[in-house]
Amino acid sequence: MAADCTKVAAGVWTARSARDGLDKSITLPPDEIFRNLENAKSFAIDIGGSLTKLAYYSTVQHKVAKVRSFDHYGRGHDDEPLYEISVQEEITARLHFVKFENAYIETCLDFIKAHLVNTETKVIKATGGGAHKFKNLIEKKLGLKVDKEDEMTCLIKGCNFVLRNIPHEAFVYVKHAEPEFRFQTTHPDIFPYLLVNIGSGVSIVRVESEDQFERIGGSSIGGGTFWGLGALLTQTKRFDELLQLASRGQHTNVDMLVRDIYGGAYESFGLTGDLIASSFGKSATTDKEFTKEDMAKSLLHMISNDIGQLACLYAKLHNLSRVYFGGFFIRGHPVTMHTITYSINYFTKGEVQALFLRHEGYLGAIGAFLKGAEEDSKHLFQYPNQYSWGENYAGSSGLMSSSPEVHPMQRTRSGTFDMLEMDRLDRQLVNLPLLHDASSYVPDTVDLTEDAMAREYWLSCFEDALDGVVKRAVVSQPQSLDAPERAEKFRQKYRHKLQTLRHQPFAYGSLTVRSLLDTREHCLNEFNFPDPYSKVKQRENDVALKHFQKVVENLDSLSMEERQFALVKGLLAGNVFDWGAKAVSDVLETNSAFGFEEAMKRLQARPWLVDAYNDWIERLKGPPHKCALFFVDNSGIDIILGVFPFVRELLSKGTEVILASNSGPALNDVTCCELTIVTERIAAMDSVIRTALEKDKLLLVQSGSSSPCLDLSRLDKGLATVVWERKTDLVIIEGMGRAIHTNYYAALRCESLKLAVIKNAWLAERLGGNIFSVVFKYEMAPK
Repeated sequence: MAADCTKVAAGVWTARSARDGLDKSITLPPDEIFRNLENAKSFAIDIGGSLTKLAYYSTVQHKVAKVRSFDHYGRGHDDEPLYEISVQEEITARLHFVKFENAYIETCLDFIKAHLVNTETKVIKATGGGAHKFKNLIEKKLGLKVDKEDEMTCLIKGCNFVLRNIPHEAFVYVKHAEPEFRFQTTHPDIFPYLLVNIGSGVSIVRVESEDQFERIGGSSIGGGTFWGLGALLTQTKRFDELLQLASRGQHTNVDMLVRDIYGGAYESFGLTGDLIASSFGKSATTDKEFTKEDMAKSLLHMISNDIGQLACLYAKLHNLSRVYFGGFFIRGHPVTMHTITYSINYFTKGEVQALFLRHEGYLGAIGAFLKGAEEDSKHLFQYPNQYSWGENYAGSSGLMSSSPEVHPMQRTRSGTFDMLEMDRLDRQLVNLPLLHDASSYVPDTVDLTEDAMAREYWLSCFEDALDGVVKRAVVSQPQSLDAPERAEKFRQKYRHKLQTLRHQPFAYGSLTVRSLLDTREHCLNEFNFPDPYSKVKQRENDVALKHFQKVVENLDSLSMEERQFALVKGLLAGNVFDWGAKAVSDVLETNSAFGFEEAMKRLQARPWLVDAYNDWIERLKGPPHKCALFFVDNSGIDIILGVFPFVRELLSKGTEVILASNSGPALNDVTCCELTIVTERIAAMDSVIRTALEKDKLLLVQSGSSSPCLDLSRLDKGLATVVWERKTDLVIIEGMGRAIHTNYYAALRCESLKLAVIKNAWLAERLGGNIFSVVFKYEMAPK
């Protein structure tokens, strides 16, 4: 059989059938590509000129830690635990997207068919130019009827979905900058926008709403033009090879510039000397051979400038400032993103930015899947916008990255695959209504993609902490024989992620301490370690509860002024008990006697690193706040001996209080379920808390987060509703993760109190302090 050769990942060559162009020699590593196929329920596929994107929906069974209260009044001994912890199986929804070269489609379809077990679907939604070409193959291999969907409709639906659900989806590209990828904050209202889809030709679409869009223009000069003319000029048939040629070329050898005509700039028209006056202009007047690289670069500039100018004219005509570019011409290639960006900047004088999408290649497949879900009345996914979705970093490849989980030896036979996974959240996430300007809100204090020194420190810090996390994971499941094996797999996966982020810090959007923590939590959940600190939290809650009444009695004996300072010190001392901080966890591991009083002694003496305590006390002399929203942090001493006495004081003054805690576990942070049980126990001991609960003056609400940090643009809709209805006029954010790593610069419409103890020596030094320095930041409501 005749064969040609095709280069795939890691520089390996595989035989390809010359008869059908399909490569059947690859092997697909199990559990890394096309994951959880045995529970796949429905499919969609988008087949372009060179790439196939498959989407499928599956149900994922994983372990979750549940807490259940004992009957407090039936407890016979004080040493009995406050609640019991059980690990249960829970089923959640997940979306999978896999991208691969068309050459591998037959092998991939065979693999899918061999692993399908529970699917009930009879139809596969299909879109893209290749859907017709491969229709018979798909139907034969999978036994599913191919139902073709309109390509542009799918594209728009997919674009709306990723913009709504992935915070760092859009970015601008700045060549030679550090970083080159600069991620944008998605506006709460994603509409209207302009989508410029550059495929074979160009389609320009104005998108007004979820279902309202219009093709307002386009051009026949697009990616197909670059490919076709490029093939004629260079004899290069592969699109990616053309781009590689262009990246090495110098267009000024072929193009006629303004200075070539006028000897310099044409100042009366404001034209600089290096501006292209005529694409390929020198080829008509210069008697020499031009290199393939230079011709490819000139052609790329010619087409990009034409598309850029066209996009600018339509953006101005329709008064649109958000312009997204997609299509196979883009595909994340730096050389095409740079030329498009240059063109847009030139023609709009910097007023409009060219925006690109991290998951641009999946838009058609996502849209086709959504169409199928909407039409299937039995589909669990029928109303996708009823929920929020989150990217699962553990199962996603990341921007400009082949799968980091495929080991080098396996990559040589698997080709280049790209994956995206999104998990359905139990709730709809919305902005905190008290944000001063939701469109400009940035949760994270430091962007590690921009700060190389901080990036290296935190990547090393998380890598150094791996042994401790693995140990804690194993200890949390003493009855599980395979816990050590699973913990080792977690170690390998998370280390791979850290290695990827070292080389590609932009892989999952802006790299931050929050994203590193969230990635670790995703990887722990991947290997069924849902709450490694559950026993620690249980023990610390029990111990702290025994001291609550004594702490309150001591506070009540103080004068007003002394009590306020003691309450704040107690809040800060409680915040020391953070198992996520190595300086603290080392002490807690080796000194079981370390307690509330010892933590008080560790605190920095006033004046604090950030010290607005006097302003806070002055404010307390005025009328009480109507309602305070308190984002709490750690279990044990923090919540019981630090937060509750402070909350009790607010309640005593007539202020209603909303306690917002994590919906799911992260480190030793208190979850809403745990907080409910702790609050019931405190209410049994304290009349102020009990009365507040009975009169609905103290509310416990889940935040919608399962992170040690806090994104105020992705909160449980129920919490946002309560905050608005109660006319909240004070927001308190506690802890390093929520008030330092995130939200330190968050501007709110109301008064805010951000407080934390700095438990990391490197961070403390960077902020100008020492370990256990105090941040007490009180901000007035803007006038």
